[in-house]
Amino acid sequence: MKVLLVNGSSRPNGCTSVALGEVARALGEEGIESETFFIGNKPMSDCIACRKCRELGKCVFDDAANELSAKAAECDGFVFGSPVYYSHPSARLLTVMDRAFYSGGKNFFQKPAAAVLAARRAGSVASMDVINKHFSICSMPIVSSTYWNHIFGTQPEEVAADTEGMMTMYNLGKNMAWLLKCIDAGKKAGVTAPENKKITTNFIR
Repeated sequence: MKVLLVNGSSRPNGCTSVALGEVARALGEEGIESETFFIGNKPMSDCIACRKCRELGKCVFDDAANELSAKAAECDGFVFGSPVYYSHPSARLLTVMDRAFYSGGKNFFQKPAAAVLAARRAGSVASMDVINKHFSICSMPIVSSTYWNHIFGTQPEEVAADTEGMMTMYNLGKNMAWLLKCIDAGKKAGVTAPENKKITTNFIR
């Protein structure tokens, strides 16, 4: 089993990285493999609603969004990490998630996921809600911890000193490992995931 840790910060070794590293430590103790995917800090396009991904099976912009979608097919769970900017996740992460989930949603479908936020002070809960909406549209179980999945500090060393935040990250990793093992045990026992119906409507009559 493998969990993909997605770093949506513009800094590969910043506060978000420290939080994800503690999740990875807990996963490793449970025998769960993890990989950190840094989406990069180069400018990238938002979705342009061209719908070409329906024909191509991937986004027309061949960047981190397509790379994430391809990696997702080989993973069993996800943790998406982001700094908080103006009470919001990084626009970079949301751009990648929007396009990856829209063009390759099948690679995330029904797999457990969690959001992790690094903040100076406020905005982490609102940011978590924004990221979690991607999970709920793909029938993904949302993994929780023993407090909201956020950690505080303006520098990596400050984040590392947030003992309650680090505990929250560690417990999140343990809970993710537990859920993945439960899902695996269920499959071996013949318990299969539900086949969800798909009906699309609008408000025009």
